[in-house]
Amino acid sequence: MNQLASATSPYLRQHADNPVDWRQWDAQALAEAAARDVPILLSVGYASCHWCHVMAHESFEDAGTAALMNENYVCVKVDREERPDLDSVYMSATVAMTGQGGWPMTCFLTPEGEPFYCGTYYPKVPRGGMPSFTQVLTAVAETWRSRRDEVNEASAQVAGALRAQAAGLPDGDFTVDAELLDRAIAAVVGDEDRERGGFGGAPKFPPSALLEGLLRGWERTGDPEVAAVVRRAAEAMARGGIYDQLRGGFARYSVDAAWVVPHFEKMLYDNAQLLRCYAHMARREVSPLARRVTVETVEFLLADLSTAEGGFASALDADTHLEPDGPGVEGATYVWTPAELVGELGPIDGAWAAEVFGVGTAGNFEQGASVLTRYTDPDDEARTERIRAALRAARDTRPQPARDDKVVTAWNGMAITALAEAGSALRQPDWVDAAVRCARFLLDEHVVDGRVRRTSLDGTVGAALGILEDYAWLAVGLLALHQAVGELEWLEHAQRVLDTAIARFADPDVPGSWYDTADDAETLVARPRDPIDGATPAGASVLAEAMITAAAASAPAESERYRLLAEQTLRRGAIVLARAPRSAGQWLTVAEAALRGPLQVAIALPADWQSSSATSDLVNTARTHAPGGSLVIAAPSDTVPLLSQRPPLGNTAAAYVCRGTVCDLPVSSPADLDAALTR
Repeated sequence: MNQLASATSPYLRQHADNPVDWRQWDAQALAEAAARDVPILLSVGYASCHWCHVMAHESFEDAGTAALMNENYVCVKVDREERPDLDSVYMSATVAMTGQGGWPMTCFLTPEGEPFYCGTYYPKVPRGGMPSFTQVLTAVAETWRSRRDEVNEASAQVAGALRAQAAGLPDGDFTVDAELLDRAIAAVVGDEDRERGGFGGAPKFPPSALLEGLLRGWERTGDPEVAAVVRRAAEAMARGGIYDQLRGGFARYSVDAAWVVPHFEKMLYDNAQLLRCYAHMARREVSPLARRVTVETVEFLLADLSTAEGGFASALDADTHLEPDGPGVEGATYVWTPAELVGELGPIDGAWAAEVFGVGTAGNFEQGASVLTRYTDPDDEARTERIRAALRAARDTRPQPARDDKVVTAWNGMAITALAEAGSALRQPDWVDAAVRCARFLLDEHVVDGRVRRTSLDGTVGAALGILEDYAWLAVGLLALHQAVGELEWLEHAQRVLDTAIARFADPDVPGSWYDTADDAETLVARPRDPIDGATPAGASVLAEAMITAAAASAPAESERYRLLAEQTLRRGAIVLARAPRSAGQWLTVAEAALRGPLQVAIALPADWQSSSATSDLVNTARTHAPGGSLVIAAPSDTVPLLSQRPPLGNTAAAYVCRGTVCDLPVSSPADLDAALTR
């Protein structure tokens, strides 16, 4: 019988009423396959995946298909966001076998978990050269029964290849210096789509971590072309349909190369990373759009993704169900026709809105409807905001996409980081408060007996152990809060999380190399580790950021240990910067900070600092003008390690600026601090 009703994943619960006898991945499922002498049918997807829903509607809800599955297989359903370790291993196998990957992912495994046949979406009936799902089910079952030797040989070969692939980064004779970073940046700049912004063709994904790395490179070099690359991408995305022009927030990608038509799912990880980047642009005035997009993205996170417990939900679905039991319709909530605009706003405002938001009679989406874009900024800002509010209210009456309420530690760590940094730099304390609430929830519920768990749902933590990115992003977020509020508590929490990660994920034979799963995690076909930055950065590159920041923030004994590990990790990651810079955005982000020491700004606060406008001006100067990756802490003397034996100058706040182990004399005026930061 189907066993998904008790799952802590909304995606798995979506399949609890299927006639398929779904199991969750566990030792019992593998044992059942061995006892029945049948293969495992592993189906991997996630809640906001459009084609996952299509395959479910076509096949998993069909009684005949389900009977074929139940008779010949032990059927296991996995949420890739809850078990990224499983997803990583079997996606590698899928790409190796088919040349491409994606979700839904469909893998056939031996009872030992070794894959022997893999694919992605299979249609209900043969289409476009693809066999039907039932044809695949029948053929694989027959092969299992009649050609077992071939199955065993294939599975052994694939398992061996997966283990070899998990060997980690090869040795490379690269040094993390200005020359390496300049070459990486030049290669990335040379790959830009100058006409439409960003990189590559359709489908086009937001280059979130890469933009942050480029921003830091521009701050080091002052190269205006690097800033222009960031600005063109940021403005193209913010004006295109990939950005929700009414409610804020970015979709996962655009199906075209011009950022017009999105794949409508909205992911927390995209929006948290992009918030960090746009806030960075806003405080450095790289783009006039950046501040508006920053504010609207925060509003989207707080209004649409926040949970009652203080965390942030994973995603909004790509599809909208216009009828409760009907199939999902992609984009139905978001698109407009000229007639709909007139119907909501009247003929004059409706025609004006159609012009502003690019809604024509031909449409840019399907059936004459349009995704809203915004390629101009009308002079009448009050009218624009009034019409946006009216359309937003009208859209809220439509059926809405489902929300995946699962709280993922890593993605919430990204949100904490972005909210803390943005709130500090743009003087929005309520954003920092939201980051604090989220961090307290994660520390209270997601850290169990000193170990980080991957997910929770409705305040109930799941059984899946955290992977490297969960520890790393939680540590980065806690360190961002340490800087935002200047309290020792957050540094101590970060150190505990970081120390556990170092103990559990390090490769004992290769200093600076890290596995993505802990040393006591479930044994899979291969122990995964992926050093490449993708839609979310590699766990190792994020851990490098956590360690380099912790080294600058900690007392000498801990500092030296973190610094050495960060240097070893960056040396291992340098080969990615050298050979695949487009896939090294987070590595570039961390390396740019490391090249500066990182820069440390310790502001010793006087006794009356809370009522001192001069102190506020000094702190705001540091948070506005310090380059990305700098450590900026304002606190009373001797309350945190960075302020140890660093007093104010009498009754005046004093800023101590250090680069690595070399420090300037303290300064007390914003002008002197600005000069120290920019020299």
